[in-house]
Amino acid sequence: MAIVEKKHEMPVQAPEVRAHNFDEVALGYTRDIAIEEAKRCLHCKNEPCVAGCPVNIRIPDFIERIKEGDFEGAYQIINLSSSLPAVCGRVCPQESQCESKCTLGIRFEPVGIGRLERYVADYHNSLEDVVINKPESNGHKVAVVGSGPSGLTCAGDLAKKGYSVSVFEALHKAGGVLVYGIPEFRLPKRIVEKEVDTLKKLGVDVQTNVVIGKTLTIDELFDMGYEAVFVGSGAGLPNFMNIPGESLKGVYSANEFLTRSNLMKSYLSDPVTPIMKGGKVAVVGGGNVAMDAARTALRLGADKVYIVYRRSLEELPARKEEVEHAMEEGIEFLLLHNPVEILGYNNPDDPRDEKNGFVTGMRCVKMELGEPDQSGRRRPVVIEGSEFEIQLDTVIMAIGTSPNPLIKNTTDGLEVNKRGGIIIDEAAMTTKDGVFAGGDAVTGAATVISAMGAGKKAAQGIDEYLNR
Repeated sequence: MAIVEKKHEMPVQAPEVRAHNFDEVALGYTRDIAIEEAKRCLHCKNEPCVAGCPVNIRIPDFIERIKEGDFEGAYQIINLSSSLPAVCGRVCPQESQCESKCTLGIRFEPVGIGRLERYVADYHNSLEDVVINKPESNGHKVAVVGSGPSGLTCAGDLAKKGYSVSVFEALHKAGGVLVYGIPEFRLPKRIVEKEVDTLKKLGVDVQTNVVIGKTLTIDELFDMGYEAVFVGSGAGLPNFMNIPGESLKGVYSANEFLTRSNLMKSYLSDPVTPIMKGGKVAVVGGGNVAMDAARTALRLGADKVYIVYRRSLEELPARKEEVEHAMEEGIEFLLLHNPVEILGYNNPDDPRDEKNGFVTGMRCVKMELGEPDQSGRRRPVVIEGSEFEIQLDTVIMAIGTSPNPLIKNTTDGLEVNKRGGIIIDEAAMTTKDGVFAGGDAVTGAATVISAMGAGKKAAQGIDEYLNR
């Protein structure tokens, strides 16, 4: 049989339609497309795709089940390694992980592993008679701080081993960055809720509105009988450029902007927490969060949306698919540009003027690429005399986040590095006995699947620690 050189296209909403709604952009494979895509897999003996997966899903095995039409069997194989398959199938950067190792990709396009994972997970979630067997208790009790991808993965892996696990979430909904950071059009919240419900059926106790470091401390968790604690509190502290004008009204961190939209539903016709109404919007940054913020602003009714990024398209760190979708939707990319000041309206003669303190524009400089920096990317250099201004109503800073210092500041013996990341050893143990950590709280902002890998590693470390 001749090899199909290109992966089967993902059906999507038309750009001119999706730019005005929050429905999921990608529509998912059909049964027949999934089977045909699965047939492209060569089922290599050395399985390089598995090595490329941070949680080591048995990829060729689950794809083989798809070929046979056994979608539930495929799901059960994925479920052995991943607690969040429907999430991973949608938001993981497979192109730089499992699919980048695909042998077929040496000559042709790699197998659409992520698209197949999504199909299988959605198939399973559509079943109404799924029985989840709660494991027998092993008598140990573990606390997990944060219900993002690392926390949910750690909790799920421990629950499957019979641990009594309690997850403590600061916000009013479980899911962490999956619910407050990733837009509905990329990851519907019903998907996250379904994954969390599955963990609850395994026996995981999820407690919301509990801020560890305020409501309870790490030490108090031990006093309550927890024998180990996993800290997966993420990186929710936004970074800013420290340029003039960042305190003006209409300047947001991407964290705040996306939280208001995703978690607080500001896109509704009568929102409790409105963000913006029309106008021109600039998003500063080039990662996935920047793409999410820009595409959200467009759907919220912005008249014009710019991505302002100081490097070229080749250095843009966002997923290629997200960049392509943004461009298709009409977002304008100001590449090799960098802000130096945010401009605002100020009328000193009338301090009561309601326009006082609002964004009116941004002053930028043009850049060119110089020698590579420590990351290996060519360093952007300012072109002298290139300053110009653009008129704006809203500016969103999407230049990264750092771990929140709350837990570190309220926990004795917990050491962090100069970037605020919690220091851990090979088993994911921190410098405080019995306390483990992983995900963005350790590395700073990274991918969902890398956080899941960290949660999985920590679960193994906790299991070994409590069974010494």
